[in-house]
Amino acid sequence: MAVSVTLPALGESVTEGTVTRWLKAEGERVEADEPLLEVSTDKVDTEIPAPAAGVLSSIKVAEDETVEVGAELAVIDDGSGAPAETAAPAAEAAPAAEAQPEPEPAPAPQAEAPRQEAAPAPSGGGAEGTPVTLPALGESVTEGTVTRWLKEVGESVETDEPLLEVSTDKVDTEIPSPAAGTLLEILVGEDETAEVGAKLAVIGAAGQAPAAAPARPPRRRRRPRSRRPRSRRRPPRSGSRARPGSGPAGPQAPAPQRAEAPAPEPQPAAPCPPGPAPAPRAAAEPGGEGAYVTPLVRKLAAEHGVDLSSVKGTGVGGRIRKQDVIAAAEAAKAAAPAAAAPAPKAAAPVQPSPLRGQTVKMSRIRKATAKHMTESLKVSAQLTTVIEADVTRVMRLRARAKEQFLAREGVKLSPMPFFVKAVTEALKVHPAVNAKINDDETITYHDTENIGIAVDTEKGLFVPVIDNAGDLNLAGIAKKTADLANRTRNGGLKPDELSGGTFTVTNTGSRGALFDTPILNQPQVAMLAIGATVRRPVVVDTPEGESIAIRDMVYLALTYDHRLVDGADAARFLGTLKARLEEGAFESDLGL
Repeated sequence: MAVSVTLPALGESVTEGTVTRWLKAEGERVEADEPLLEVSTDKVDTEIPAPAAGVLSSIKVAEDETVEVGAELAVIDDGSGAPAETAAPAAEAAPAAEAQPEPEPAPAPQAEAPRQEAAPAPSGGGAEGTPVTLPALGESVTEGTVTRWLKEVGESVETDEPLLEVSTDKVDTEIPSPAAGTLLEILVGEDETAEVGAKLAVIGAAGQAPAAAPARPPRRRRRPRSRRPRSRRRPPRSGSRARPGSGPAGPQAPAPQRAEAPAPEPQPAAPCPPGPAPAPRAAAEPGGEGAYVTPLVRKLAAEHGVDLSSVKGTGVGGRIRKQDVIAAAEAAKAAAPAAAAPAPKAAAPVQPSPLRGQTVKMSRIRKATAKHMTESLKVSAQLTTVIEADVTRVMRLRARAKEQFLAREGVKLSPMPFFVKAVTEALKVHPAVNAKINDDETITYHDTENIGIAVDTEKGLFVPVIDNAGDLNLAGIAKKTADLANRTRNGGLKPDELSGGTFTVTNTGSRGALFDTPILNQPQVAMLAIGATVRRPVVVDTPEGESIAIRDMVYLALTYDHRLVDGADAARFLGTLKARLEEGAFESDLGL
């Protein structure tokens, strides 16, 4: 059955909308309530959800087309169309597949026998492959303790990739892998001590499965060490294997033997060895909080004052090596003289706007704003009265309470809620400023304070409304303001939240403007513009007489409809607002 998608009513007095973007294409699957398209009206940009689940079979209105409320936008096939029928055979085939008997698995002993024959354990109890031995780590050093394995049994390793960390009386260092392949066996565990030349692990061919884990060798107790200063030199690599093309190999592990080693024969359907598989290591960004850095590198970074999070590692897998720390320290020293004597600053280059020289179509929001503002000037007789208020106490109170307020309420405490709270109190005393003129030449004095908050967005200016703001405390106003501003800029604002305002507040000072003369938001008869708060010297009265002090000063501009509000009414309203802000008695609202 086909389900029609129509344009819903998107707010008071909204009769049409423009399709700005389809979020789904014809033939795509949609779910019920999934956003289907975006629509723009005079008051809001919003998403239209799918009324039912199914396939979008037809789009009736293209992008940038305007239609009336109730018009059909698209058709959704809820499951009776072709897409659903084509899926039926596959669904019917599923039971048939399930009805087929599953082949019985071969007995476990028969499956394990080939693996045991293909990889026999040597007489010493270890796996066959390239041994990893403890190299000589300095003069008079006869043993070392494994402090950390960087790889686990079953993981692949590359030649010269750090394999484990070893600590001796003289040095903490990494032991690199002598060959590329798979780590088949670990013979010396962490915190165990081994003699120089002892076999630490075995590396097999790439992809070779590790044998069943033998019994771990007995742990050796660490001998007490003399606390001598440790050197920071990298030890010779385990074994004397040469990289391909890097020259002849040493006598302990000649390159020809490594090249002529036969590859293991393929094993048919060999099961995994008993026991849980080793957990893969979580990858971490080099230098980040989760990245592992050796103790030697950390100590070296601390001595040179190097922040490891800013160092880019050049080791295998992006690991930070001591050479990286030394290079970062030298770079910081080289940059220090330049920072001490900075060159004269040049003016920042001007970036011309891409709109220069362009002729573009006016957006729907821009056209709606232009029409609304022009009609407002035609309907009402507007003028503006400006006063100056000292908000030093408000700013000091905000500075005292903002951290505690954020922790308690979950939103930042900006100066805006103080102004809105004071406005709602003044509107209750001066009803002429919170009223409207009806077409029959009557006046309605509102019994609620629904405050519109002007919000600047990339698409234009929107004025969402805080309903019943006069009944909210400072915290309630702050949370409602933050929520409306966030959803206005990022989406999710409902059409009804843009209508029903009785008075509007705009913070033109957020961009540094001292004051301006706003145009009324019809049918409202008054609107307040808050200028930038500026710290400057002013003359103040003190018990000792007049003095000059640094104060936080702000201009408050009230635009009003002279058909209903006289200049004296505007001045009285602004006087009440000024007294409330300069008093700054908002401690009870802030829990102070």
